[in-house]
Amino acid sequence: MKVRKELEQQIAVFGESGSGKTVLLSSFYGAMQEPKYLRESLFNVVASDIGQGNRLYKNYLGMRNSATLPETNRFTATSYSFAIKMRKPETSKAKANPFDALRLVWHDYPGEWFEQDVSGPEEAERRVDTFRSLLGSDVALILVDAQRLIDNAGEEERYLKSLFSNFHNGILSLKDDLLVNGEKLVEFPRIWVIALSKADLLPDVDVFQFRDLIIEKACDEVDLLRELLADLVQGSDALEVGADFVLLSSAKFEPGKIELDKRIGVPLMLPLAAILPFERHVKWVRDRQLPAKVSEELLKSAGAIAATILSSKLATKIPKIGLILKFLPSDVINEAVNMAADQLRKTNADALQKHDNVRATLTQFMMDLNEGEVANVLLRSQQ
Repeated sequence: MKVRKELEQQIAVFGESGSGKTVLLSSFYGAMQEPKYLRESLFNVVASDIGQGNRLYKNYLGMRNSATLPETNRFTATSYSFAIKMRKPETSKAKANPFDALRLVWHDYPGEWFEQDVSGPEEAERRVDTFRSLLGSDVALILVDAQRLIDNAGEEERYLKSLFSNFHNGILSLKDDLLVNGEKLVEFPRIWVIALSKADLLPDVDVFQFRDLIIEKACDEVDLLRELLADLVQGSDALEVGADFVLLSSAKFEPGKIELDKRIGVPLMLPLAAILPFERHVKWVRDRQLPAKVSEELLKSAGAIAATILSSKLATKIPKIGLILKFLPSDVINEAVNMAADQLRKTNADALQKHDNVRATLTQFMMDLNEGEVANVLLRSQQ
C-alpha cells in the first residue's frame, strides 16, 4: 500500500464574540463545496469530521438561500481539520512530490475568553488546554470588527485599545500555565496578522488605510502584545506581530440578502496558511541568528515546499519531509521563496501542462498572495 505523505498547516483565528469567526469559516468552507468550484479546482477541500463539514455547509446554505446568519458558538473552542485532496493527474507522467496531500487545521478560539473571566477552575483548565492545542499554528489572525469601528466612528481608539488590551491580558493570564518550569516555547504561532473582518461595511478602506488606522489609534497596545508574545517564545527574533494586514469579508450583506460570491480576502486563507510561513521562516533563518531548535522547527516544511515548487528530483528520493533540508541546498530553497512574478507564472503553467497538481496549487497560492497585494487587500511585512 502506498504511504500518503501529507503536509499539515495550522491557522488560529482570534476575535471577540460577534466579530464574524463562524461566518468566516462557513464562507471559506461552503464556497468550496459549490459545483462550479468542484469542477474547476485542482483540489477538493474535505472536512475530516463529516458532522463538522455538514454544519458548516448548512450555515453556508442558510446564508445563501435564506439570508440567515449562523448562530454564534459562545464559549465553544473548536478545531476544524480539512484535507486538501488533489485531483488525480490525468497522465501517469505527473512527477512524484515530497508530499501528495495538504491538510489545514483551523483553530477557533472563543472570543469570550478574552472579554470576561472564566466561571471556575474547570473552564480555566479548558481555556489553557485550548490555547495549547493551537500552539502548532504558524499563522494567527486577530480580527478587528468593522462594525465596531463604525459604532465608534471618530473615537476608534476606544474600541481598538480595548481589543488589543483584552488580547494582551487574556494571554498574560495563561502565561504561567503555558511555560512549564518557565521554559519558553519553540512551537508557537510566530506570524500574527491583523485582519479587518466584515470589510464590506467599509468599502472605501483599503489595507493601507486599515494599517494606518491600527498604528495611529492602537500602536502602544499592539507593541505591548508583541512584547508579551516575544516573552513566551525561544528565538523571539522569529516573531512578527502586527506586521501583516488583510481585509476579510465573508460576503456582501444587505437587508434580506447575503451575496456570498462577493467575498473579500477569504480565498487568501489557504495561501496565507500554506505559503506565508514558508516565505517568512526561510527569511528569518537566513537573516537572523536563531537557536538551532528554533531554526529546525521553522524549516521543517520549507524544504518540502521548495522542492515541490522547483520540481527537485532529489527530493522525491527522500522518504521523510523533515530530512529534505539536510539534502536540499539553501540556495535552492531561497530560489523558491524569491521567485519573480514572471518566473512564477511560467512555473505554474509548466505544472499545469504536466498535470502536477501539487506544484500547480502551491505556485497558484504564491500568485494569489501577490494578487492580494496588488488589489490592496493584503499587506505583507516589509521587515
